[in-house]
Amino acid sequence: MRFSYSFSPQGDAVALVVAPPESAEQKALKAKGFSQIIFEEQWQANELVIHQFDQGAETVPVEGSVQQVAWSPQGDRLAISVTPRQLVDDTLMFKKIRIISPDGTVIGRVENPGKLGAMAWSPSGEMLGFIGTTLVRDPREGRLMVASSSGGAYTELMPGLEGHVWHMAWSGDDLVFVSYEGVETRLGTISPDGSNEETVYQSAGVILADLSVNAQGEMAFVATTPEHPREVYQWASGENEVVRVTDTNQWLAEVTLARQSVVTYEAVDGLTLQGLLIWPLNYKEGERYPLILGVHGGPEAHYSNGWLTTYSLPGQVAAAEGYFMFYPNYRGSTGRGVEFTLSSQGRPAKEEFSDLIDGVDHLIDSGLVDRDKVGITGGSYGGYATAWGATYYTERFAAAVMNVGLADKIAMLGTSDIAQELYLVHYRTWPWENWDLYREASPIYYAQQAKTPILILHGASDPRVDPTQSRILYRYLVLQDDPPPTRLVLYPGEGHGNQRAASRWDYSLRLMRWMNHYLKGEGGEPPPHEIDYQLRSEDE
Repeated sequence: MRFSYSFSPQGDAVALVVAPPESAEQKALKAKGFSQIIFEEQWQANELVIHQFDQGAETVPVEGSVQQVAWSPQGDRLAISVTPRQLVDDTLMFKKIRIISPDGTVIGRVENPGKLGAMAWSPSGEMLGFIGTTLVRDPREGRLMVASSSGGAYTELMPGLEGHVWHMAWSGDDLVFVSYEGVETRLGTISPDGSNEETVYQSAGVILADLSVNAQGEMAFVATTPEHPREVYQWASGENEVVRVTDTNQWLAEVTLARQSVVTYEAVDGLTLQGLLIWPLNYKEGERYPLILGVHGGPEAHYSNGWLTTYSLPGQVAAAEGYFMFYPNYRGSTGRGVEFTLSSQGRPAKEEFSDLIDGVDHLIDSGLVDRDKVGITGGSYGGYATAWGATYYTERFAAAVMNVGLADKIAMLGTSDIAQELYLVHYRTWPWENWDLYREASPIYYAQQAKTPILILHGASDPRVDPTQSRILYRYLVLQDDPPPTRLVLYPGEGHGNQRAASRWDYSLRLMRWMNHYLKGEGGEPPPHEIDYQLRSEDE
């Protein structure tokens, strides 16, 4: 987790959220070999510590496990978020805001439901702004709220927003926010009573994040564009554009990048959906090209019209090799408001995944994509979609690369660290209340009909989606009388997504080789499992 800290307004102290150190007794027992794990019982609450620079540190008594802290401008109180336990489910679903004095006395409470994002004091210290939800089953925090300095009732400032606020700060008496709306972002301001909402800056293809505002009202962001990954940008009052102030990937100026465009299409039930399309680098009008469908995870996430290329979603790399790469925002995605995110709840693998097929059909019907050369890939929930594409929709996909994905819904709920979140914001029922829903939404249930060649990749230490999800899909597939080409790659020490450069490089090479082999190459048996990691120039 990210540990939170906040300086006192006088600058003579800092409040820190820290994990308690291991005791001498615990260290001694470990040294003797007593390293057993008592599942979900050995957690220790995060503590709030105030370090006075001239006096030292002192732990503040707090009920629960502290996640965030913000010191008020007056210095007489702190806003903290706390959870009942230091378990992932609690930190996702059950954060509550408490207003306390520096000695730990509770001044007020905000009984916010569900997920909670950033919070910040107004300059006067009379109000606390925060990003939260209005109902516990909202898949993602994204409502802009204010409460008084003593807690109590809170007010949602933009209840009709068909988007998600993910970044906020104060500028004078107003709140500044960055909202994600469709595939774009909007920088806006609003008064704390909900009046005077104003769009300050919005530009297609500049995706803002990580908002910071100084005392003069100047703003800084981390932002991406379709042509460039994350950099620092600035905006000053009265300016029409944000200005990039860092350039950490200068070599990209010498690289020809493929076109990226916004695609709007209709689902079979008439719902309007959006996605982003990266075109083949040397696209020729009238020709059809292979397609890689990249499905985002969550599903409480979405694709924005910025930089899309990552180690697991090849984007511009695929375009350079002659592919379309399509990134759809299927129902349940963020960026379209609460109602849209709730629309897939309790119906796993139904309309949400038929939206993917509708997007592929739209590109085929537009004359762009070769129907017989479509691949699918994604991680986490996108990995679930990939497994679904390779089994349930096997006739539609000629290749699949699944990353940390789901295969068995029943086992998933029993092995994940987010069981409550899965129930509250995804399934809306427990397995023992509806076994059929869980079984029929599991890709392994359709393994017998699978024909799609599938490469399965998973971090061997993943706590979110247990690696048994990948192993069970692999086993069910290879046990069939006529199994599809199937390969399982596990990454020791990696969790829910690869972090090490070598693991990412291996992943990227394997993904593109699998797609090339089955969408452009000879197909048949899988390519050799060995990988050549050497970079070579075009002259070699």
